[in-house]
Amino acid sequence: MSELTTKERFALTFQHKEPDRMPMLAGPWKSTVERWHREGMPVGVNFSDYFGLDKVASVGGDISPRYEVKVVEETDDYIIKTTPWGSTAKDWKHASSTPHWMDRTITDRDSWEKAKARMVMTPDRIDWEKIGENYEKWLQQGVWIQGTLFFGFDVTHSKIVGTERLLMWMAEDPELVRDIISTQLDCSLKLLDMIWDRGYKFDAIKWPDDMGYRNGLFFSVRMYRDILKPLHKRAIDWAHEKGIVSHLHSCGNINELMPELVDIGLDALNPLEVKAGMDPVNLKKKYGTDLVLHGGINAMLWADIDRTEAEIRRLIPELKRGGGYIFQEDHSVPDNVSLKDFQRIIEIARELGTYL
Repeated sequence: MSELTTKERFALTFQHKEPDRMPMLAGPWKSTVERWHREGMPVGVNFSDYFGLDKVASVGGDISPRYEVKVVEETDDYIIKTTPWGSTAKDWKHASSTPHWMDRTITDRDSWEKAKARMVMTPDRIDWEKIGENYEKWLQQGVWIQGTLFFGFDVTHSKIVGTERLLMWMAEDPELVRDIISTQLDCSLKLLDMIWDRGYKFDAIKWPDDMGYRNGLFFSVRMYRDILKPLHKRAIDWAHEKGIVSHLHSCGNINELMPELVDIGLDALNPLEVKAGMDPVNLKKKYGTDLVLHGGINAMLWADIDRTEAEIRRLIPELKRGGGYIFQEDHSVPDNVSLKDFQRIIEIARELGTYL
C-alpha cells in the first residue's frame, strides 16, 4: 500500500481497518522539546514534522466568562496569573507540571450564576484568522482536523472550582454540577456550530475529561450515570449527526467506566494510562471492535530505551491487529527522554506498526 495522508490513515483506523501503518502521535512536555533542541533538533521545526509523525489540527473557541487575565507575580522561576475562568494559577517557567491553583472566583451557586451570565457565545470568541490562514493548507496536506470541546468533570475541578468543592457538589448539589457542565457543553457546541456553518468542516470532536486517578475513579459509577453520562452522550450524538467521530481523553484508572463509554457510542479513547491500571492488550480484547484505542505505551519506561523497545515489541503486534489503534505514550513524553532515544522509539514503532 502506498503512503497515506494522516486524514486517510485516521479514517481507516476509525473504521477499524488496516491502513498503511498505524497513526503515530506524541505529546512531549515543553521541557522535553527544549532538551531535544539542545541535543540537535532544529529550532523552529515542529517536533511532529521532525520525527515524521501524523498531522493533527484543532479548531474551537473560548467559552470562558472572560474574567480579566493579569500577572499577579513573576520571578525568574515562576509566574502567577489569573485566568479567564477567574482562577489564580502558579506555573513554573523551566519545569513541566500541572499548575498550582491558588484561588477561585466560582465558589458557590451565586458566583456560578454571575459567571454563567458572562458566557454569551459570540463569533469573536473564535480565532477566525488562524482558521482562515490554515484551513486550506490542512486540507491539502491531509491533516486530521478536530473540533475541541471544553466541558466535563476534569476541566471543572481543575481549572474552575477545585477538586474538593466539585466532589462535594456532586454529592450534595448534583443539579448545580449538571448546570455547570451542561452550560459548558452548550457553549462549546455553539462555537463548533459557528465554525461548521462557515464551511470549516472537521473530522472529529475531542475533549479532555480525566475521570480517574491511579487507584480508580474520582466518583462512583452511579454518579457518572447520573451526572456526566447524558452529557457525554449528547456530545457524541452531536458528532454522529454530522457524520464525524468522537474522541475522549481521560487519564487514570477508568476501567469501571469502559462499558458505559461503549454504551453511549464513544469512538476513541486515550491515553490508556498503564501506571494507573489500564491494560491496553486487555482493553483491545474486550473493546477493540467498538473503540479505537489511542496510547497505552508506558511513559515511565521511556528513559530506558531497552525496556521501552521490549514493551513496544510486546504491545504493537497485538494493538495494531485489525486496525483501530493510534500509537502514543500513555501520558506525555517526560524530559528524561533524549532526542536519540526518542528517534529510536519512533523508528521501532514505525517498523512494527506498518501493515503488510
